[in-house]
Amino acid sequence: MFDHRPPRRIALAGLAALALLGAAACADTSEGDETAALTGAAPGTTSYPLTFTNCGQKVTFTRAPRRVLILNGTSVAESESFVLLGLQGRVLANAQSYGVSDDPSMVAAVKAMPTGGLTMNKNFEVPAEQVLAAKPDLVVSTWSGGFDPKRGLATREQLAAAGVTTLVNPVNCAYGKPGASAAEKRAYDQISIESSYEFLNLLGRVFDVQHKAAQVSADLRRRVDAVRARVAGRPARKVLIVYPGMSMMNASGLPAVMTGRITDEVIKAAGGVNAFAGESRDVTSTLTRERLATAGVDVLAVGAFTPSEDPAAEARKLFAAYPQWQASKTRTFVSLSDGAFLGPLNAWAVEKIAKVVHDG
Repeated sequence: MFDHRPPRRIALAGLAALALLGAAACADTSEGDETAALTGAAPGTTSYPLTFTNCGQKVTFTRAPRRVLILNGTSVAESESFVLLGLQGRVLANAQSYGVSDDPSMVAAVKAMPTGGLTMNKNFEVPAEQVLAAKPDLVVSTWSGGFDPKRGLATREQLAAAGVTTLVNPVNCAYGKPGASAAEKRAYDQISIESSYEFLNLLGRVFDVQHKAAQVSADLRRRVDAVRARVAGRPARKVLIVYPGMSMMNASGLPAVMTGRITDEVIKAAGGVNAFAGESRDVTSTLTRERLATAGVDVLAVGAFTPSEDPAAEARKLFAAYPQWQASKTRTFVSLSDGAFLGPLNAWAVEKIAKVVHDG
């Protein structure tokens, strides 16, 4: 992906400015990074103090957090996870927002979370002084860069000194972290639908809502597996996912093309194959009109980030510009939003794409 950011992160930044255990089953774990092991533990009751290593840093929870500040990172994966687990009441301030969603009810749910009067700096993050002044007991970031002092942000060490625990979505440890370990880099390169369930289960352990997290994860997994079973054995049609709102990332103003990692998995689960499968995640920056014209596209998926965007109108424009696509001949498209990226709404995207790829 472009500069190795999760797509949603750079998309929102681009739109605004131009604009995701064996031993750890025990309460105390201190060797290595045991976050993944924690998420894999069987659901039970959390025993505090709960100690584990997150992105190479030891964190300890003496009780379930009550004053949570969720940093922006131009993501909604974390705030949506809090909503699905019913943890909104624990949120002191949420800096994440999204104008549209593959789950229509999620827009209002995220918007209803308190913002704490937070304002963003030029890097679309909450400045260090505001985070410290809010006096949270937990600060959550979608990526390690959410604690980068060069971006005007409070460091994890600075917050720890102030008695504030910090947590990074484990799959994004390597993003924004100089000297990331090989395991962290591997996890980041292999972001998947499963990564979203892992974060839900980690929150379940931290907030002592393990059974709720396990139930939500299981329900989401069942929905995706049900689609996989329904489309198994059917011919895979080529699906092109584009986000016109990210066209500023291409010299010719072409829509951003999503490929690799979780995007390909969402398409595959729906019974399709990415029209740009095997391409670099940086394909958007080098994409030409000629390359787009020669792509095999049976189904067009148009992504949106704000209510002002009109996926149907964008689809019509692309059909007119590339009449040779099979999708243009059949006028076959589907609109997407946050479900194509890291976050708990992948099941919605899989279901939406499958209905178009295989006519239900």
